[in-house]
Amino acid sequence: MRKTILVTGSSSGIGKVTAKLFHEKGWNVIATMRTPGKEQELTVLGNVLVTRLDVQDHKSIHDAVQLGIKRFGKIDVLLNNAGYGAYGPLEATSIEKIRRQFDVNVIGLLDVTKAILPHFRQNKDGMVINISSIAGKMAFPLGSLYHGTKFAVEGISEALSFEMEQICCKVKIVEPGMTNTDFKGRSFDFNNDASLVEYQDLVGKLFKALESLSHTFSDPIVVANVIYQAATDGTDQLRYVAGETAKEMVADRRKLDDASFIGGMKAKFGLQH
Repeated sequence: MRKTILVTGSSSGIGKVTAKLFHEKGWNVIATMRTPGKEQELTVLGNVLVTRLDVQDHKSIHDAVQLGIKRFGKIDVLLNNAGYGAYGPLEATSIEKIRRQFDVNVIGLLDVTKAILPHFRQNKDGMVINISSIAGKMAFPLGSLYHGTKFAVEGISEALSFEMEQICCKVKIVEPGMTNTDFKGRSFDFNNDASLVEYQDLVGKLFKALESLSHTFSDPIVVANVIYQAATDGTDQLRYVAGETAKEMVADRRKLDDASFIGGMKAKFGLQH
């Protein structure tokens, strides 16, 4: 019997590549996105249901879950992938932008998860895979909001794993490094105010550092393969780091104390005074 995965944020990047990979592996796929009417590639695939889900719209979440169950009978895996990155000086960021970052990356993830839990509990079977990031293990300059959400996803996932075990279900966390996705485009919300001159040197150095690191970015298929591994390996492993550079960075962070790590980050971004 075919298994079924529901993927949020399937319109591009990791979500779209993962939806295609699971389809190729013989799964049913519920590919959700805010504007399904614009999708052309996934809609022509058999055993793929493309439907609307906006993580800030509770009704759309409920409707997508129920439509997926009606179409395929059962959902086996939920992939919470939808999200974006808000960066920039906190002082230059409006409270509306702050709230939206947490609404999408944290509250939205919780709302989608909560919507599918009754189905998992009834079946005594199911898995939630949350896309975190190495940004949930360490912090870069000007990323207080994005890193804050990913640190939250790490804690939420680990705590939720205890609850899920009571209903014979699992939680997995996938931690990609920098990936060649739309994160650098419409999924990247940079906030700045040039009149706040004290931060502008840091802003310039951040963009310069990110540009210099672009050659180390992973292809989304690398992350998709790790997601597939997490969904199918049959283990109780909680965390999966995706990408060789990400593995190196996480390993380095584990063995360094705070002062050493922060000092290294300052050196990398040219922030030593």
